[in-house]
Amino acid sequence: MAETNRAADAAGIAPRDEARRSDDPIVTDAATDVDIAVRLAAASGFERSLRADRARWLTALAEALEAHREELVALAAEETHLSAARLTGEVTRTVAQLRFFAGVAVEGSYVEATLDSPDDSLTPPRPDLRRMLRPLGVVAVFAASNFPFAFSVLGTDTASALAAGCPVVVKAHPGHPRLSRRVAELGRAALAAVGAPASALALVDGFDAGAELVRHPLVSAVGFTGSTRGGRALFDLAAARPAPIPFYGELGSINPVVVTAAAAAADASGIASGLAGSFTRDGGQYCTKPGLVFVPEGAGFEAALVGALAEAPSQALLTDGIASAFDAGSAALVARDDVELVFAGERAPDAAAVAAPVVVATSIEAFTAAREVFLEECFGPLTVLVRYADEGALAVALAAIEGSLTGTIQHAPGEDVAELTAALGRVAGRVVFNGWPTGVAIAWAQHHGGSWPATTASVHSSVGATAIRRWLTPIAYQDAPAGVLPPELADGNPLGIPRREDGLLVTGPTG
Repeated sequence: MAETNRAADAAGIAPRDEARRSDDPIVTDAATDVDIAVRLAAASGFERSLRADRARWLTALAEALEAHREELVALAAEETHLSAARLTGEVTRTVAQLRFFAGVAVEGSYVEATLDSPDDSLTPPRPDLRRMLRPLGVVAVFAASNFPFAFSVLGTDTASALAAGCPVVVKAHPGHPRLSRRVAELGRAALAAVGAPASALALVDGFDAGAELVRHPLVSAVGFTGSTRGGRALFDLAAARPAPIPFYGELGSINPVVVTAAAAAADASGIASGLAGSFTRDGGQYCTKPGLVFVPEGAGFEAALVGALAEAPSQALLTDGIASAFDAGSAALVARDDVELVFAGERAPDAAAVAAPVVVATSIEAFTAAREVFLEECFGPLTVLVRYADEGALAVALAAIEGSLTGTIQHAPGEDVAELTAALGRVAGRVVFNGWPTGVAIAWAQHHGGSWPATTASVHSSVGATAIRRWLTPIAYQDAPAGVLPPELADGNPLGIPRREDGLLVTGPTG
């Protein structure tokens, strides 16, 4: 409590009574409580911390999750209906993300340190210029429903923001409130135990809290993973502020797949099996679920897919609301005159929040005529097959596709797919060849983004090392005294980080 009171004093906040303690990691949805959480985060001094310290703090967060894995998995299973095996794997991923961004922070190239020596012979003369990226400030993170660890309280948005030097206030997802509270408690305790400001990580809850968080004048950026409708509302709110802020939203994605005629002829059953596993994985509740599949007419692919789905089980979805929306969306598609029901799994009539796999098919002409219907994401275990007869018709249809996180090409060995790659690369942030988009590796070269409506900012990623770029802004120092320069820009490169000096890449100390 003492650390919180000191931060509250520094932020000009009056102490609260014990019934509503300001060091409680979850607060109510009242605007005053959101204000306190944000002000404490802003007053934490986290943006002035050293990269080495942030790496150590991120590692401590990873260790806290690892130490409480069994408890957290059990709690998450109660709230989300996801299997213990899936959740255990997700904890492993989340721990890996935290450690990964600890490594990104230490490596240091993300700051883009750049130095130009003064040169009076140029026109105009060049002064001493030193440029780098610095933390934006307090980041608001909206947790996702479908990844209660990896895209939640200590998920990729939080990990990358903390690595960048930005304190974080998380808006808890209503689909797993008790898990969110517990993870926040563990995270704050882990930070405090290693000397980090615990107030740099806070949790708020409630519908109204989300809007207040985006409006707060001390919030500098927002990370969001969720629905197109909810994300657009918050995006507009961020843009309408007196001082607009960046809103990095991951919204809806249809993730188109093209199965070439040669691929279907070579291995229809293998491709069908892969698709069945991908679009039904964890109830089809992945942002990278393949929801639109272009298949050659008369290739036997649909029969192979029905066979692959014969044993596909019904699965409980994350919430009753998601299940209801899936039922409504799938029923609307099946009811259309231009749609054929290819497969519908069996579901117990009295099962709550449970969905069974659904496959529908339409012609490429119908798709082109009503693309707004078929491009709307149906969150759950459903995929739409679009039958095409020739490459010309396929090209026209692909030109009508909106932005997506991924695009996938199933092709035969040696087949020329350059034109397909260009067509999908126009709209997708990641193009997958002879694989499936579900599963997003944590890597330096990863990109998890895409044009609208997949995301609100297509040049940025929410997974991988470059996810940190969202929470940074440039600053240049001109003829600055040595004493005011950040160590990343000091003469001789004492930190040994990768940086560019007079146009040349330097990867170690030069003094």
